[in-house]
Amino acid sequence: MKLIYLVSGPMGRTPEGQAELGRRRDYLQRHAAPDTEVDITDIPAGPGSIESMYEEYLSIPETALRAHELQADGWDGILLGCYGDPGLGALRELVDIPVVGAGQATALMASAVGRRYTVITVTDSVIGPLEETLRNSGGGDKLANVRAVNIPVLDLHNDRELAIEATLGEARKAIEQDRADTLIVGCMSMGFLEIPEACQAELGVPFLNPARVQLKFLEAMLGAGISHSKRAYMTPPKLAAGLASSPADLYHRRN
Repeated sequence: MKLIYLVSGPMGRTPEGQAELGRRRDYLQRHAAPDTEVDITDIPAGPGSIESMYEEYLSIPETALRAHELQADGWDGILLGCYGDPGLGALRELVDIPVVGAGQATALMASAVGRRYTVITVTDSVIGPLEETLRNSGGGDKLANVRAVNIPVLDLHNDRELAIEATLGEARKAIEQDRADTLIVGCMSMGFLEIPEACQAELGVPFLNPARVQLKFLEAMLGAGISHSKRAYMTPPKLAAGLASSPADLYHRRN
């Protein structure tokens, strides 16, 4: 199977960003099944990182258009590259191939392995949006709390050890104060830095890495021969009726 990880921002606009795209692709390929090919792409314009609902919304139009192109290019499934799952429903409306969001996938997995889970994310500004996403994920009834280490996304790589220590601090509070028996990092950058793996042995509870869980969720869907329901995520009517030839035609500007 051929899977594509779609970053909801123009990560590759700088040499450092190109290197990070390659590092993430290598991580996913390393954890993929032997018969799975994984690649990575981004969008030409959008937020540099997502730390607010506004930035989530800014990312959606270009991400949706890119998803439509990726289906036409022959990919079997799409991994949406932001933990908050921005535009997940919209992407599913535009394509027939499965699209998996890390937020939904980890919420469902955490619900399967425990009774109460806490998500540890980057900044306070995304706590509210993530609570909303997770409560609508199908696994929201077991959400105990969303906590933040208050390190901006673009600063995580500057000091991985600091990020690990901050995550451990919030994780201990989650176990003691939230009574969480399962943890998730609510940021893809935290996942690709393998912060859950660095913390889990000390904590003694499952600590889900969204990059790995999302990948395995999509592999399982394709292995089972299923995708999202088009009764739930209907093709936009103008596209379905041929009144628009592409998703871009649905967007109009005043002259």
